[in-house]
Amino acid sequence: MKTVVIRVPATSANLGPGFDALGLALNLHDEVEATLSDEPGVHVTVEGEGAGEVDTGEGHLVVRAMRRAFLHMGVPQPEGIRLRCRNRIPHARGLGSSSAAVCAGILAAHVLADSEMSDDEIFALATEMEGHPDNVAPCLAGGLTIAWSDQDGRPRKLKVTPDQRIRPVVAIPATRLSTEAARGLLPKDVPHKDASFNAGRAALLIAALTLNPERELLLAATEDRLHQHYRAPAMRDSVNLVERLRAVGVPAVVSGAGPTVLAFSSSDTQDLIAPEVGNDWHIQQMDVDPVGANVQFPETR
Repeated sequence: MKTVVIRVPATSANLGPGFDALGLALNLHDEVEATLSDEPGVHVTVEGEGAGEVDTGEGHLVVRAMRRAFLHMGVPQPEGIRLRCRNRIPHARGLGSSSAAVCAGILAAHVLADSEMSDDEIFALATEMEGHPDNVAPCLAGGLTIAWSDQDGRPRKLKVTPDQRIRPVVAIPATRLSTEAARGLLPKDVPHKDASFNAGRAALLIAALTLNPERELLLAATEDRLHQHYRAPAMRDSVNLVERLRAVGVPAVVSGAGPTVLAFSSSDTQDLIAPEVGNDWHIQQMDVDPVGANVQFPETR
């Protein structure tokens, strides 16, 4: 039997104006212990988030990602797969749980098959499965990432290092929202002036997160006109919380497709967040994960 442990971070995509392009890795992790066995069949145990809810057979997302990776590599499907998933990333909350599962499965298959897949191949395969690169890129690379597609449609990513003063805070509600449902509310076309507005804000946000993370600059840099207000009917409480936080000077956005809210905390805004959030949300201070997905082996842990 061969066993590997893959550790993958939560992520927050979009960050306000960077729709489908910007992502940030957070220090909240899932761990997947994957074993290939001669004993036929698939067996998955889940601890933490999703326990008792998710498929524990062939339908499990990590298993599907492993199967897809073996197929891509031209490697015969293994007789047996055993997974032990220790999940800490909330599901369907806009913190990249599905991207984490996809990346974990592909990386597990890559390592267990002793394959020579490049980082670019792994990223492309994960993007193909996930549908969008903005969560996949920071999950694999860590830090702050910019994702785009070249003229041939190949996904690309660039990792940049955020300023050490960046302190993300997430407010996680009890309610869930699927990415598909949130994306279905987006219009086919947007006004040119809104696209121009977001292009400027996204550029400003990169500068603010890497060079000058002062509250006033981040507050302006996290403004968005492309997606959050269109999705508001599906997560009214989240959008209202974003508006309340911004009204008192806290740079806040919807995390990914929601409904989690991401705020950038500083010494002069820490005391402003909790009163606006209230008791119906789980507030968690986080650091940026600078590493992203990483591979461990049981004997070295």
